Amino acid sequence: MDSGEETYKYRYDASLANHIELKWQSKWEEDGTYHAPNPSGPLSDSTGRIDLPKLFIMDMFPYPSGTGLHVGHPLGFIGTDVYARYKRMTGHNVLHTMGYDAFGLPAEEHARQTGQHPRENTNANIKNMRKQLKRLGLGHDPRRSISTTDLDYYKWTQWIFLQLFNSWYDTDLKRARPIKELETKLEDGTITINENELWSSCSPQRKKEIVNSFRLAYLAEAPVNWCPALGTVLANEEVTVDGRSERGNHPVYRRPLKQWMMRITAYADRLLEDLESLDWTEAIKTMQRNWIGKSEGAVINFTAEKANIPVFTTRPDTIFGATYLVLAPNTPWLTLCVKLIGLRS
Repeated sequence: MDSGEETYKYRYDASLANHIELKWQSKWEEDGTYHAPNPSGPLSDSTGRIDLPKLFIMDMFPYPSGTGLHVGHPLGFIGTDVYARYKRMTGHNVLHTMGYDAFGLPAEEHARQTGQHPRENTNANIKNMRKQLKRLGLGHDPRRSISTTDLDYYKWTQWIFLQLFNSWYDTDLKRARPIKELETKLEDGTITINENELWSSCSPQRKKEIVNSFRLAYLAEAPVNWCPALGTVLANEEVTVDGRSERGNHPVYRRPLKQWMMRITAYADRLLEDLESLDWTEAIKTMQRNWIGKSEGAVINFTAEKANIPVFTTRPDTIFGATYLVLAPNTPWLTLCVKLIGLRS
């Protein structure tokens, strides 16, 4: 051949790569290569994989709030796929599938932008994402894929909420117990409210308030990141350093709002103790300890213009050295003091 060039029958270009990938992806799907069998029922099989050591791998579910995946998705998904393939090759029955976090603001906003019903819009996005995940060649078991908008899924999140709402944290047993047991303990005096208030003398409304103050899920007013343009509360991670929403770049304001809270602080000791048994790096454990944020101290009420201003301090022994008290401009106690001063004037 002249000029030393050779002519190849097959050249590995985009067209050939596409042909090879589609062929083997179809083969994997037909053979159920990435299926994780159950011991019995419709998802069982005769491959013998059920007897292998089991391993469950879960990725962070993507939001179906766009027409497809973005470049950040495969960044994580490919890493877990490599690990899953390695574990299969070392003799594990690996369950690796994908879910879709379809509830919430991103999906609703995308539906508004496209003018479609949220469910129709979300289902169309999920369908396209599944197609893209398959084309990436990821080894998922598609039979086990879920969406958080599936009734069979969210009925259990609702069930979990009800368990929390109907439970309280027993400090003696260090675990959650049914709210009925709390009512029994209040009635027989095992648990007392305070020295000046007897359960038997409380009105039905007051009893309800007391019980609610023990529930693991409860309503309370707290300062939140409110975005009027999006019409919702945002997590700190969703707010930029400039005080704007990560999605849409809208202004975000701190304001008090009544919302459902979880009494996670009741579990502070258990969470801290259980951290010691985890095989995690010390840096991550420290991060978790800071997140739990256990702090021992006392709440002291300062009186100003007949208003009690509660202050938490870790050093109550230094309280006699206090010379003044500073209130944040947005605290409700400041508003109350100003009102009382106005009434006095």
